[in-house]
Amino acid sequence: MAAIEVARLRKSYGSVEAVAGLDLTVESGEVVALLGPNGAGKTTAVEILEGYRQRDSGSVTVLGMDPQTGGRAFRERIGVVLQDAGFEDNFTPRELLRLHAGYYPHPRAVDEVIGLTGLDEKANARVRTLSGGQRRRLDLALGIVGGPELLFLDEPTTGFDPSARRHAWELVDSLRDLGSTILLTTHYLDEAEHLADRVVIIDHGRVIASGTPAELSAAAGTGTVISFRLPAGVEAADLPTVGTTRRVGGNIVELGTASTTADIAVLSEWALARGFELEDLTLARPSLEDIYLELVGGPAAPVGEDVDPGVAT
Repeated sequence: MAAIEVARLRKSYGSVEAVAGLDLTVESGEVVALLGPNGAGKTTAVEILEGYRQRDSGSVTVLGMDPQTGGRAFRERIGVVLQDAGFEDNFTPRELLRLHAGYYPHPRAVDEVIGLTGLDEKANARVRTLSGGQRRRLDLALGIVGGPELLFLDEPTTGFDPSARRHAWELVDSLRDLGSTILLTTHYLDEAEHLADRVVIIDHGRVIASGTPAELSAAAGTGTVISFRLPAGVEAADLPTVGTTRRVGGNIVELGTASTTADIAVLSEWALARGFELEDLTLARPSLEDIYLELVGGPAAPVGEDVDPGVAT
């Protein structure tokens, strides 16, 4: 049985349809990253899956239950890490974890959770003394202390420094190894690419793409990206017409191409004929950010039209 099955899910707020016929399946043991611009319907959809918000129509099954009617039996089997949670400042992390562990029939050991989330040095400090990143670790600790079968992570590493982010990634990897199912929402596309078995991109309340980054790249027709630094005194308009898309940021050119060898040959001949060196020349599979921009952030400029790079949020 799939951990999450959603069909034709709809939810409106007045005249605004936040979720417009969403279909989604998450298999047991799978880590799925849910991506989309602000206002795409991610938060509403996840809140319905968590049982915090009622749907208007459609069917939703989470761990074999309807979140609207599952009650305590449902809540005991899920963990939720909200984007912005509040704590009682006079408790310590250890006290809060012991309190929350008591809500579940088979919780993780509190000391184990403290170690997993890197809270050892602050376990007995008052919450009011914790930094923003340490509070976020506490959010994560409270989400996993119940030993959930299904974990909802909403922007789990917001406010983390690079080291703390890597630690959190390792924790998610370890949870996956233990068979946990995880639905992750994030604006960090490298995080989604690292953690997720599958990426689901939604826009205007519907799924517009789903698959591994490689599968999404093939579906988007993005091909290979040729990147290089413009020679001194050369404008992008001076380049030969190669590739299918072109992005220019400063003096860095990125060309999307489905004919890598032929386009590299044309660029090389053009540069050699003029005595130019194409510095920082690289070939790469499109990143998840490139694919996301292609699908949601607007198409790249056709060859001959240059745009500044941007990332949809």
